[in-house]
Amino acid sequence: MSPQTALPIAPDAVGWRFDNTYSRLPDALFTAAEPARVAGPKVAVLNHRLASELGLDLTGLSPDAAAALFAGQDLPPGSQPIAQAYAGHQYGGFTVLGDGRAILLGEHRTPSGRLVDVQFKGSGRTRYSRGGDGRAALGPMLREYVISEAMAALGVPTTRSLAVATTGEPVYRTGQKKGAVLTRVAASHVRVGTFEYAARRDPAALRALADYAIDRHYPELADAPQKYLAFLRAVADRQAALVARWQLIGFVHGVMNTDNVAVSGETIDYGPCAFMNAYDPATVFSSIDSGGRYAYGNQPNITQWNLARFAETLLALIAPEPEAAVAAAMEVLNGFPAVFERFWLDGMRAKLGLSSAEAGDAELVHDLLGWMHAARADFTNTFRDLSADGPPAGEKYQTADFGAWHARWVERLAREGRPVAASHALMRSVNPVVIPRNHRVEEALSAAEERDDFTVLERLLEAVSAPFEERAEFAAYREPPADECGYRTFCGT
Repeated sequence: MSPQTALPIAPDAVGWRFDNTYSRLPDALFTAAEPARVAGPKVAVLNHRLASELGLDLTGLSPDAAAALFAGQDLPPGSQPIAQAYAGHQYGGFTVLGDGRAILLGEHRTPSGRLVDVQFKGSGRTRYSRGGDGRAALGPMLREYVISEAMAALGVPTTRSLAVATTGEPVYRTGQKKGAVLTRVAASHVRVGTFEYAARRDPAALRALADYAIDRHYPELADAPQKYLAFLRAVADRQAALVARWQLIGFVHGVMNTDNVAVSGETIDYGPCAFMNAYDPATVFSSIDSGGRYAYGNQPNITQWNLARFAETLLALIAPEPEAAVAAAMEVLNGFPAVFERFWLDGMRAKLGLSSAEAGDAELVHDLLGWMHAARADFTNTFRDLSADGPPAGEKYQTADFGAWHARWVERLAREGRPVAASHALMRSVNPVVIPRNHRVEEALSAAEERDDFTVLERLLEAVSAPFEERAEFAAYREPPADECGYRTFCGT
């Protein structure tokens, strides 16, 4: 049965409609799992807006019932919890992995018929825990909640966060931390690493997995004459579009291992992620990325590398002759830079108020970025400042270098043949006022972890929920930190 085929499942009082399509794939791809029992579950944050989009009504749940649900103590009716098997290239080295601290409850059908995964993260040990405790700390789960919801508001394809519940039990990392469970919603959790695992363990499972991913995410390819090659190309195109969106908002994923690349084209696995302040292609925040493999400026190159690993898993499906399969896959991979550049440049044109294309646009963009790098100008605020009516205000904009660039840009805008106000309106629709600034995220996490104060987090979530709107009450959230030298993020595992 196709994952897109809706089953006649009657929703319960909350509205759950589980289908469990992944559990019908070969057994090699998953094992049964159960969330661990915990001492004192309590809801920390609940996403009613997302719940409504999913066709769920959580308003009738008592605090105790909601806590039991989102800490994995009372499972939703119809769910069939499993841990998914996968592998991955981590910092270039291949490793067999799997859901070591995550449990997929199943796939929920929304009122529109869309199928989405519902997963617990931090809910205890599974077969793939490899000696770990399978738990998660409150801070990293709240970080994923904030960043993923901010990304959604920015229009970036992403997994979503439905809830974070504390467990009433400690976890031990660099010290004692509060335990927590995140409920994550995704188009699916099928990763490049899932294909790497299947290709090495079970060729029959590989074909079933590929057909499943096509039916679920690219149904238009189901009857294509070379559907597995078309699948590779479609995944490559979505990854190009996704990472271009990251670059356009200054987002640094931090850990672009192949097990963190979803074939659906969503951003997944928010670990040591952060947003760049002063523009610098070498920006790295992750405490373990000492070599800068996953630096901001290297994200497009790493995406192409990850897609090459994905292509390797599909070769036997693309063509029976190895030489023909490699040639076809290489054509897709070699075309990736141009596809990415097209998405990126189209996005940059919009950020500069340009609705048409000229040959010199790429140079105009790169010259602005070069000035920003030399001036250590804030990436987000520079583009927003340019969208203001009249010359941008601020001492940094008074230099001769910026003045020369600005004059070229004004001339380019004039060739658009439309009112400048229309260009500025376009810019304000794509250049955010507010992003989840790193110091603001840390401020919110510290308040929650150290003082059990979630009001700082709630205000941050409100600020990032409408990132393109000028709202006076959130003006302070626009400001970068006075000094971010040495700022590091941690994956939280």
